[in-house]
Amino acid sequence: MAERLVGKQAPRFEMPAVMPNKEFGRVGLEQLMKANKWTVLFFYPMDFTFVCPTEIVALSDRYDEFLDLDAEVIGVSTDTVHTHLAWINTERNQNGLGDLRYPLAADTNHAVSRDYGVLIEEEGIALRGLFIISPEGELMYQVVHHNNVGREVNEVLRVLQALQTGGLCPANWRPGQRTL
Repeated sequence: MAERLVGKQAPRFEMPAVMPNKEFGRVGLEQLMKANKWTVLFFYPMDFTFVCPTEIVALSDRYDEFLDLDAEVIGVSTDTVHTHLAWINTERNQNGLGDLRYPLAADTNHAVSRDYGVLIEEEGIALRGLFIISPEGELMYQVVHHNNVGREVNEVLRVLQALQTGGLCPANWRPGQRTL
């Protein structure tokens, strides 16, 4: 049986990553918490696939909206940073990512994917999981679904804004509307 993560402290992580400037670096939850940032952590199955670039690019294209909400975005797969960099260096019109505005992290030992409950053990890849973590480290939202379906950036932004209100947001709530 899966363990509940929402409402608990998020599993801490630190991983190697390809940074937006295409240099290798590291990303970690603790550093974002110290910077008082919300974290949008999303997992995807593999580099050089078909659905993955559509959502990775869509999140990058809307990155300024996440920054405006004091949120950082981190993408994660079980591929290496070298594979990530090769994919980033591939043009979008050739099924690549082109320039990205946020880091892509490499969970090559599968520890973070396992901690967040998205690892498909027998395949060594992650499901499409998305987690929103508060600046205090509380895991506030999670959605995990089949790898055939990409995520909707509008919904990620809507949920992030709803969580940031601190209030009760009814069904179909939109930013600017009253909470309950």
